[in-house]
Amino acid sequence: MAGRKLIHKGPGFSFFWCLAVFFSLVWLVIAGGPFYYLFLTSLKSQGEFLSGSLFKLPEVFSLRNYARVLEGGFYKYFLNSVLVLGISLSLLLFISAFASYPLARMRFKLNRPIYALIVAAMSIPIHITLIPVFTMSIRAGIYDSIWALIGPNVAFNLPVSTFILTAFMTGISREIEEAAEIDGCGKFRAFFHVIFPLAKPGLATLAIYNGVVIWNEFSFAMVLTQSPETRTLPLAVWEYQGQYTINIPLIMALLILSSLPVILLYIFGQDKLVKGMMAGAVKG
Repeated sequence: MAGRKLIHKGPGFSFFWCLAVFFSLVWLVIAGGPFYYLFLTSLKSQGEFLSGSLFKLPEVFSLRNYARVLEGGFYKYFLNSVLVLGISLSLLLFISAFASYPLARMRFKLNRPIYALIVAAMSIPIHITLIPVFTMSIRAGIYDSIWALIGPNVAFNLPVSTFILTAFMTGISREIEEAAEIDGCGKFRAFFHVIFPLAKPGLATLAIYNGVVIWNEFSFAMVLTQSPETRTLPLAVWEYQGQYTINIPLIMALLILSSLPVILLYIFGQDKLVKGMMAGAVKG
């Protein structure tokens, strides 16, 4: 009977396996098609782009468009984006970890109300705060500087980060923390030496997720900055569209260079992202 079961299950398993592979290939074409088109177009000249078909291979593979972008102000926009990302992400992870620890590990009367307010803050559309944040940045004297972008990046990504990290820290075994307290660790030492190291998968997940959001942020960067010296990469794309409206291959080269850091970040950090999500799911 065991042999019969295996015979009956074999064709069904093969069918669903082939179906999964088919849909995976379809999704690969859908997701990878735009990137293929971007890269292919970036290697063409303007005349070849206008005269040939969309997916036709370039007659001569040339990196002239990339060279023109790099000779412009790309490095300036890139460094601004790296600086904004580094400071915003460091503050965001540090504050969200400190906020999540008491909500997940301590019991006090305002625990649930504070947690409910944090969850409710996730539903606030960030774009309705553009004018208030614009006014505040002018009064604070940080308008048209990269420092004006750090506050919104931290504030509007903090609720979801605290929500995810609180759920992750709740699943950490309390016996480990109690053993550290028996050995003489206070709350601060237990946080830095026990909880914080164990929460690294969750922090890595938040770093990748929020890093992509901050890197691609456009609205606040457009409203809170004005001069090219303080603008980030999403605005560089917008300004290149205005300056090279007809030169589509040049814009495509800029888009490839702008998205390359995020793609590399995901490629090298996808294992940590999956581990953090799976660990949170199992512990939650």
